[in-house]
Amino acid sequence: MPFRDRYTGLINRYRDHLPVNDDTPIISLGEGNTPLIRLKNIPRMLGKDVDIYVKYEGLNPTGSFKDRGMTMAVTKAVEEGSTAIICASTGNTSAAAAAYAARAGITAFVLIPEGKIAMGKLAQAMMYGAVIMQIRGNFDQGMELVKQVAEKAPVTIVNSVNPYRLQGQKSAAFEIVEELGRAPDFHCLPVGNAGNISAHWMGYSEYKKAGVVNSAPKMVGYQAEGAAPFMRGGPVKEPETVATAIRIGNPQSWDKAWALQEESGGWFDELSDQEILAAQKLLAEKEGIFCEPASAASLGGAMRDIKAGKIPEGSTIVCTLTGNGLKDPDTAIAQCQDSRMVTIDADLDAVKGAILSNMS
Repeated sequence: MPFRDRYTGLINRYRDHLPVNDDTPIISLGEGNTPLIRLKNIPRMLGKDVDIYVKYEGLNPTGSFKDRGMTMAVTKAVEEGSTAIICASTGNTSAAAAAYAARAGITAFVLIPEGKIAMGKLAQAMMYGAVIMQIRGNFDQGMELVKQVAEKAPVTIVNSVNPYRLQGQKSAAFEIVEELGRAPDFHCLPVGNAGNISAHWMGYSEYKKAGVVNSAPKMVGYQAEGAAPFMRGGPVKEPETVATAIRIGNPQSWDKAWALQEESGGWFDELSDQEILAAQKLLAEKEGIFCEPASAASLGGAMRDIKAGKIPEGSTIVCTLTGNGLKDPDTAIAQCQDSRMVTIDADLDAVKGAILSNMS
């Protein structure tokens, strides 16, 4: 029986493309190498000749794409002698920062907006041992505080303003190219701080420059309409959306995102919370893939643009699912409780009746 080489994380896999050397103390939890899943049922429902793939980043160690950037950010922080890291977070960054800090044996400080973080993400940060500060404000205010603190205190910022974060996150584009054997025609992502879409463009551009691919995709970013600064032309003071991971009104990668939109020929758009939740539920029910609400913005937007012909037939599309649905179980249960759960007596006739009434 043949054995495959043990996978040891994205830094070892892509070290020739990353700012590391043989002496760099790599901090890894085996992140990356996530599945690229071809959808079967949703394209059929759309009635369009398109190939739709989802890159399921929810299968990273802490359940989101943030692990790709955090392995690099924490690795470089340790290499540079840092003993503490800090971030502002809507949830996923705090979980990843806390986990990788625990792995490295250093301290993680996280600022989160009070009452605005999904319980799954908060539980992760707490269990990993982070020092958690809830602020009476939003993510954008927390981000400004983090930047001010880092100027005066011996802590390393690990938000996406840290350039090593994007270096790690670009690896997802490498994986997509290697699995498809080419770049997709369109790559659709949810956009909050805009670091991830910027990192993917960096990855595609590097592979194109190296001659690995002949073209790069049109990059398409979707925001929630209550937190859509790219659609409003400037910061949104009080962003609000059920998609907590992209509840950001002042993206830190604003300039990078506008530049890649122009370079790639892509666009930004927005979805209502209802559209986002409908896409999340559809993906779970029709394809068996459970993502958190923000992730579903990529698929919901892509489906709408496919129907409208903005994404033409014959296209290969990749939608990034940034986080696992278990990050935000309360939102999922709220959507399904009435239609999917019934309470019955503990007897055979009641069970039979419930089964027969739900047989299609």
